[in-house]
Amino acid sequence: MPVRIRHPTERTCERCGREERFDETTGSWIVADGDAVGGVYCIHEWDINGSFVPFEDPNHDSTSA
Repeated sequence: MPVRIRHPTERTCERCGREERFDETTGSWIVADGDAVGGVYCIHEWDINGSFVPFEDPNHDSTSA
């Protein structure tokens, strides 16, 4: 049974509020709104936590409860 591994597409720093999104064309994270918001010297703590599931089963209907 094939399982697809996916990555988050957006993230927000819990310390300074910087918001970034993943750019598929460059393969890297970029500032979401185009402005460098947040602390330049912040050691970013991204809001990726236990609620994000990196494994996706294509045979599982995610719309069902």
